Amino acid sequence: MQFFWLYIDDLIGKGLDTFTILKLIGLVSLVDVPMALPLALLFASIMTFGNLGESFELVAIKAAGIPLLRFMRPLTVIAIFMSGLAFLFANNIIPVSQKKLSALKYDIIVAKPAFDIKEGVFFDKMEGYVIKLGKKEKNDSVIQNVIIFEKKNGLQDNMLMAESGVMRISKDKRFLEFILHNGWRYEEKGGRSTINTDFTRMGFREYKKMFDLKSFQLKQSGDSSFYDPKMLSLRQLNSTIDSLENLDSFYYRKSIRDISPYLRFSHYLDTGWAVIAADSIKKVKKFDELIADSIKQNVYDAAAGQVSSAKNNIAVLATDYLEKTKSLRLHAIEWHRKFTLSVACLVLFLIGAPLGSIIRRGGLGTPLVFAIIFFVTFYLFNTFGEKFVKADQASPFVGMWMSTFILTPIAVFLIYKAMRDSQLFNQEFYYRSFKQLRSFLANFRFTKKSS
Repeated sequence: MQFFWLYIDDLIGKGLDTFTILKLIGLVSLVDVPMALPLALLFASIMTFGNLGESFELVAIKAAGIPLLRFMRPLTVIAIFMSGLAFLFANNIIPVSQKKLSALKYDIIVAKPAFDIKEGVFFDKMEGYVIKLGKKEKNDSVIQNVIIFEKKNGLQDNMLMAESGVMRISKDKRFLEFILHNGWRYEEKGGRSTINTDFTRMGFREYKKMFDLKSFQLKQSGDSSFYDPKMLSLRQLNSTIDSLENLDSFYYRKSIRDISPYLRFSHYLDTGWAVIAADSIKKVKKFDELIADSIKQNVYDAAAGQVSSAKNNIAVLATDYLEKTKSLRLHAIEWHRKFTLSVACLVLFLIGAPLGSIIRRGGLGTPLVFAIIFFVTFYLFNTFGEKFVKADQASPFVGMWMSTFILTPIAVFLIYKAMRDSQLFNQEFYYRSFKQLRSFLANFRFTKKSS
């Protein structure tokens, strides 16, 4: 839904067929699988262990001498297996899906809109023609006061005028048909450099005009036309990151090679001018005193030009360096994402299993509430970490693993509480505790008044 709300303006009015819409939905769904899988495992684990706790099956299992961790062991193996599948999915299927989604999205966005010729507006979306309709009936087929300009390279554009007509799409969807009634067609032929031209005016009772719709059809772009770090597998990311990590030495050599021609005086940084100044009759304190007044302005202008050129080269190098470092961060984000979302499946399972055994509620109500709370926590910290990395406020490792670092202690804490039959989410426990606290406060106030 977030994807469709983001691109709703680009999708509406493009005349998309059912197959294209279904293909777009399928590709978007595939891209969202790695994010949806951790939520699914969290929700399923809470619901499963909540049902077992609600029916007192966990109590029977613990009474038989089977600890919670041993009971969780087979499901933990399955969660690890699901994490491995999530990694394989993110590494092999997601890059291909991203390529196809980007290509399809580009084709849809750049496709010309379906025909929506409005009253009193010149429609110029059709190559070679400009159409103006004076009035359209409610059925959008019957039209009045039609003007059509045919763009020509000659002396004058041809013009077609009609009092009324019918506008419709051909059965094969390839042409736009105009059946015009009671009008005139004007055409002038001749060169631009002569006054000997032929002007033709043709009147008609009915005239049929066909417009080719080939330029309005959706085109399929090649997958290789797009590039994004999300489209790379782990092996490709390793190769790209390895080449980007040598930026410092590369730009150091490049800066020396590009800037040194503008700083030729740096090769002669010695005290020779001071010796000359000492031998001169008039002792000088500055280098510019050695320059003759007649050429001093020329020397200043040349120096300013050299400094300006060096500054421009430095700015270009700096911009290129910042772009490369940004690209390195984006590639590192995608490298870590393939692991973090896979590990998140296991971490959220280790949160959901003990949480379900503690709350002892099955069904869809309570488990769904807790699943949403912990998943939103995971999603927010995952998003914050990614933003920090993109803004160069944190390293890719710290930013992308931030949610895992925060949720892992919570999982350990919940497992510890579940193994000791904690009353962490028991309403009766808190009711009894607050009841005892109210009784204590009432007795304290009574004792204070008596004294």
